[in-house]
Amino acid sequence: MNKKHKMTIRYYSNKDINSLPQLEKLSSKERFEMEVVANVFPFRVNNYVIDNLIDWDSIPDDPIYRLTFMHRDMLEDYHFDKMANALKSNLSPMQIKKVANEIRLDLNPHPAGQLSANVPTMDSSPVKGVQHKYKETCLIFPSGGQTCHSYCTFCFRWPQFTGMSDLKFATDESNQFQEYIKRHKEITNILITGGDPMVMKISKLERYILPFLEPEFEHLRAIRIGTKALGYWPYRFVDDSDSEDILRLFEKVKEKGKHLSIMAHFNHPVELKTEVVKTAIRRILDTGASIRTQSPIVKHINDNPVTWEKMWREQVRLGCIPYYMFVERDTGAHSYFAIPLAKAQDIFRKAFTKVSGLARTVRGPSMSALPGKVLVEGVTTINREKVFMLSLIQARNPEWAKKPFFAKFDPHATWLTHLKPAFDDKRFFFENELDQMLSKKIEGAEKQKTVHSYTNALWVN
Repeated sequence: MNKKHKMTIRYYSNKDINSLPQLEKLSSKERFEMEVVANVFPFRVNNYVIDNLIDWDSIPDDPIYRLTFMHRDMLEDYHFDKMANALKSNLSPMQIKKVANEIRLDLNPHPAGQLSANVPTMDSSPVKGVQHKYKETCLIFPSGGQTCHSYCTFCFRWPQFTGMSDLKFATDESNQFQEYIKRHKEITNILITGGDPMVMKISKLERYILPFLEPEFEHLRAIRIGTKALGYWPYRFVDDSDSEDILRLFEKVKEKGKHLSIMAHFNHPVELKTEVVKTAIRRILDTGASIRTQSPIVKHINDNPVTWEKMWREQVRLGCIPYYMFVERDTGAHSYFAIPLAKAQDIFRKAFTKVSGLARTVRGPSMSALPGKVLVEGVTTINREKVFMLSLIQARNPEWAKKPFFAKFDPHATWLTHLKPAFDDKRFFFENELDQMLSKKIEGAEKQKTVHSYTNALWVN
């Protein structure tokens, strides 16, 4: 391997804001504002991102800078002032953490029923570190993968990294999740996610993958790994100490007759420009694995069609498969990053029309909402009423998938709960059955809270 790629990762956190030389061009006020926000949302960036992906002459508007460094407007004024006053008062670390946790709980830390509706049970107990929302697919959150090479400022799983144990998904050491998957033969796909599973060393990664290659998991046809490593630390697949072992593990999955797909998060075409990321992509594809690419559409970072067109074209050129354009979830700094659904759909359509069929594998804009993945198919006029045409790509009930339904057009709506049914319908077609599902899944006060809040949001807003 060419030694020019050899690099050791170095991490920077909120403690480094005033010592990073690249940030010296910011005023002390701007650095303090960054520190305030970084005490609420998780902040971590590495030397690869700093040295290779950010144009420091273009900050604060550089897209990768916006992707990784905090901005004052990520917090509402009252939340910002609350944390700023705590820092200025020289409170103890424990007191500052208490203030941070109070703010975090106001920011919808686990949207779309992740805690209440997605966690399965086995033998009357919750299965730790697992979400099973769709029949064929099970998500696994390894306890050793609960961090990332760098944190995205828009991340909808930001609670995973805040130290609030009640908000964290992670497997335990009992391998209960394996037993659950073994019993549920309808599961044909697993998605190992996090955090980022690729922060784990090969010994831990093997513990999560190798058992699924055994005969008792014959019903599993595909293994997916959700990762941002290609964008944030492509050396993971090139010359880290266990890079070769990782590639051999990928080959072993293929040899055992299962499909391996790397679900790569790329948010901007600049992440595809370095030679090391191109090398990493090539090495992964050489193992027989595929690489599917996905990203939310995010204000300040990629909210224009040219960016998506360039990104999809380059991904196809490198052998990747464009997969999803997601809508920014209604959590965390949603008000800072979200764009209206109508604008997202227009950006998707304009970019989609400029690429060949090889890139038109991509789907979007898609909302990972409580009933499932809701696709904004388009905006049209029916019987003189302007409407959103919607459908479900995936759903809690598979029978809901690809049934078109309509919502009144709202130029300001950024999420499903902002929409109302069109044509004088009182409810979307799936609503009654969804309520029944939640009533069975969620007991007592939690049931009432989830069903009531979702229904109210859907119809009152």
